Amino acid sequence: MSIKNNLIAIKEKLSKEVTLVAVSKTKPNEAILEAYEAGQRVFGENKIQEMTQKWETLPKDIQWHMIGHVQRNKVKYMAEFVSLVHGVDSFRLLLEINKQAKKHDRVIPCLLQMHIAEEETKFGLDTLELDAMLNSEEFAALENIRIEGLMGMATFTQDQEQVRKEFASLKSIFDNLKQKLPDITVLSMGMSGDYGIAIEEGSTMVRIGSSIFGARNYS
Repeated sequence: MSIKNNLIAIKEKLSKEVTLVAVSKTKPNEAILEAYEAGQRVFGENKIQEMTQKWETLPKDIQWHMIGHVQRNKVKYMAEFVSLVHGVDSFRLLLEINKQAKKHDRVIPCLLQMHIAEEETKFGLDTLELDAMLNSEEFAALENIRIEGLMGMATFTQDQEQVRKEFASLKSIFDNLKQKLPDITVLSMGMSGDYGIAIEEGSTMVRIGSSIFGARNYS
């Protein structure tokens, strides 16, 4: 299957309410351009320097989403162009994004990453940290970020009921947060292996890589 055919097949399964982020990390420009020619405009990267190099050379109407864990000292490289930061997992990171966005006279859209998986390796906030942050005066003072919603990653397991339970818990947190932040619209959950369950549980944005581009080459 070609990248174009893969994209068509996936988009046929998605309602128009669900945004597809094509995860292009480790993929060459040629593969991204093939997806671009097929109409895809939203791409996800997990390394800021790689994303910046692609932004410099690829069409300027591409929306670049930072979907990986973000190191604070690298925020400055993407602040000029990033369309959405998925993995905001601490207030210190949010402060840095705000600071760098201000330098470019931008408001950078962000998703707060919640820890919903049983694996300790996954990053994210818990509900107590979320509440403490949102209720702080420091948070209210941030003028160069905009919280668009939440992101979360389920446990990497074959147990679909566990995955469903974790996605449902994130949807519940999202619904509660919407009472405090009524403008949020994005619930980013679901990847190549579990996006069907994620959509059933209320996801509005899925991050799909290997099902579009094929297996990743990490060599």
